[in-house]
Parts: sequence; C-alpha cells; structure tokens
Amino acid sequence: MPANPLAPSWLSVPLDANALVDTVWSQNAARSAAGELTVAGVPASALVATYGTPLYVVDEADVRARAVGIRDAFDRELTRVGSSAKIYYAGKAFLSVEIARWMRDAGLNIDVCSGGELAVALAAGIDPAKLGLHGNNKSLAEIDRAVGVGIGAIVLDSIIEIERVADAASRHGRVQPVRLRINSGVHASTHEYLATAREDQKFGIPLADAAAVVARIRAYDSLEFLGLHSHIGSQIFEADGFAEAARRLFTLHAELLATGPVPELNLGGGFGIAYTSVDQALPINELAVKLADIVADTAAEFGVPVPVIAIEPGRAIVGPSTVTLYEVGTIKDVVVSYGDDAAADAAVRKYVSIDGGMSDNIRPSLYGADYSVRIANRSSSAEPALVRVAGKHCESGDIVVHADYLPSDVTPGDLLAVPATGAYCWSMASNYNYLGRPPVIAVRDGEARLLVRRETEEDLLRRDAGLDAS
Repeated sequence: MPANPLAPSWLSVPLDANALVDTVWSQNAARSAAGELTVAGVPASALVATYGTPLYVVDEADVRARAVGIRDAFDRELTRVGSSAKIYYAGKAFLSVEIARWMRDAGLNIDVCSGGELAVALAAGIDPAKLGLHGNNKSLAEIDRAVGVGIGAIVLDSIIEIERVADAASRHGRVQPVRLRINSGVHASTHEYLATAREDQKFGIPLADAAAVVARIRAYDSLEFLGLHSHIGSQIFEADGFAEAARRLFTLHAELLATGPVPELNLGGGFGIAYTSVDQALPINELAVKLADIVADTAAEFGVPVPVIAIEPGRAIVGPSTVTLYEVGTIKDVVVSYGDDAAADAAVRKYVSIDGGMSDNIRPSLYGADYSVRIANRSSSAEPALVRVAGKHCESGDIVVHADYLPSDVTPGDLLAVPATGAYCWSMASNYNYLGRPPVIAVRDGEARLLVRRETEEDLLRRDAGLDAS
C-alpha cells in the first residue's frame, strides 16, 4: 500500500497497524490472543471499565527495572574508570509518593525543583540527604525549608542565591552542600525550548564568570562546594554534546582544584527515548560506557582525578513505562490539497478525536513532539489509514498524535493507546476547559492499583471562592 502523501517523510505505512514497536512501548505491553492491548497482563478494557478515560497506565516493573538498570550501568562503568556514580531521578518528569519510593528502592537520589516536589518527596519518607534542589528562582521559603530539613545538595543558579542559601544555612546551624550550575554554551541537538545550555537563556552562570563565583561560595563557612553542574538539554540522542560539555567543564574543574576540593561533577540528564518507530535512542549500557570514557579521557587530558559523576535521568526512567488510554468520540475524513496543482492533488487525512488532549499531553502543542498510537481494545485487519489524533479542547493546535497509521475501520467507542507518555505529560497537565486531570494507575503482575486519583468537577469547583460568596 502506498504512503499517504500527507504523511511526514519519516513515517512509513506499517505492515501491521496493530503491531507494538518494542523500543516505543513498555516492557510488559503486549497483545492478547484476542488482539487486545494488555499491560503487565491487565487488558486495556478492564482498566478503562474500572478507572475510565483518559487514563495514564504505568508499567511498574518497567519503571523499577529502568531505574535499577541505569544505576547498575553507571556504577559499573564509572567504577571501571576509577570513580563512582551518583544518580538522581529528575522528579520533574513525573513525581508521586509511590514513584519517589520506587526510586528510593532502586537506590537512586531524587532531584526536585520546587517546594511542591520537595513536599512530595518528604511525604514519601525519602531521606532529605538523598534529595537535591534545582531551580532558577527558588523562593526564600523554598530555600529555608530545604536547608532546614537537611537536603543533600542545592544547585545554585545565580549569584543572588549564594547569600540566600548561606544565610539559611547559618540560621539552621548547617553547612549546606551546594553545586554551581554552569551555562556551558553547548548547543545540544534538540528542540529550542529543550536546549538549556545556550548563552541566551535563564539557567546558570556563564563559564567565564564561574571561577570568581566559586571563590564567593568558598568564602562562606556555611557552604560546602561540591562541584559544577551542567544540563545541556532534553531528549538528546547522541553523546557528542555531553563530550563537549565535559571538556569545557573540566577546564574549569582543573583550575578550581588548585584552590580547593571539587569532589563531584554533575553532567545533568536529558537522555532521549523513542516516541516513534524511527527514533534511535542510545541504549543505557552504551551511553554509560560512552560517558565514562568521556570523563576518564578528559580528566586524563587535564591531569586530574576522575571526580564522582552525578547524572539526573528522568524521562529515560519513566517515559517509556506509561501508556495513555483514550476513548474515540468523533471521526472526520478531511480532504486536504497538496502539491502545485491544488485541484488535482488531494488526499484524505482522518481526524480521530479523543476525550483528552492538550490538557493531559501538552508536548505535541508545545514542542511539536511526535507520538505513536494504536487501537487498544481490539486488533483489525483493515487497511492502514493516515490519522491525526485530536483532543477535545477548543484549540486547533490541540493535537496528541500528528501522524500515524491506524486500521481504517477505527470507530467511535474504540480505545486508543498512546505510548511513551510517562514523562512530562501528567506533570505538565492542566485544567484547560475545566477538564479534571486524569488518574494515574500502576499495573504489575496482573494487578492494578491507583497512584493518583482522577480530579473531579467537585475538586475544580472547590477552589472557586465565588461559591462561598453566593
């Protein structure tokens, strides 16, 4: 079957529009003998019957395995080059009390970037010493609380924060470990909004100013300088950017060693995952080898010991674990002209509308991110048709899947599954058009349980002070 001319060049017509691409779906997603999508042995229809749609479904064993896999890979490879690893789960990807406990069980630290994320981690019983606090504009209250509970590290993002953290540490009688975030100027190959080390943006201290800033940090008895921090972006598929960032940071790292200890180097996270069949993410074991070799070779070049290497994966742990389930509402076949001869050249794009949208997955609207989709409640032998999965919000840009192929007999009432929605979907969800945010459930060994309950209309109205005045 020829490709629809409206399809993007990277998208091929699948041989089987029911097939689940292993690199995109969680480890325990499969089709049952009857053709239905199951996650950890639980059928999609059974999950929807209990919890409704939209619904985030987390493959618990997958999350735990990825967390342990990253820990083991980096422990092994950094030990090989004479160092050790400190792994922080980036809570901004998705954080709940249970997720925090899974990360603790896997031996990971947790990175938080707000008072709310800190509150979740503390409510989960996480040792504050295993937490790190990020953010370019931490409030005085957030700093004071973090220092007061004994947080393990604070990433200083500006000169102003040095005095603020030092004062809080003095008040609490602590010596607060800190890192300094460096804007390395490395341009990672990613979306403009996801590149976080370019010169003209809000994060970090310019590399040229960093030595003087570190001297100011070291002047405070209430601060302990751990080392430099870099984060070059998100959804990165190659190691070249990390190599260049390491080189630039080691230039400064070696200089700082002449005037005091620099026990750590934090290279951040941003490791990419596959959202579509053409995405080629570096396997974690391969990435660990590459990063260990990069830091070992660079340290040797500068004649300094390999420091403890900290990293902050989030998406790579939780992203592939989750599928979002929706119910199909309406379907429209839209004739679209293309090419030079608008009268002669036209093709059909099938718009499939679902009961969620940009309120539960803003990334396609915000970044133009691509996702995949499959029918979840059944399989079909119908020929593939190019579809665009649209949300129910009053925005023309409310698209969840820009382009994929589904069986042409997709119909209202079908369940659709969008994989790889574990990172930055629930955490960036909104109440646009007064939709309640969907629930999050975990599935494991044929059982499902609730992690975060669905928001109801009553929840939304409860915050409206106008009701109290009526």
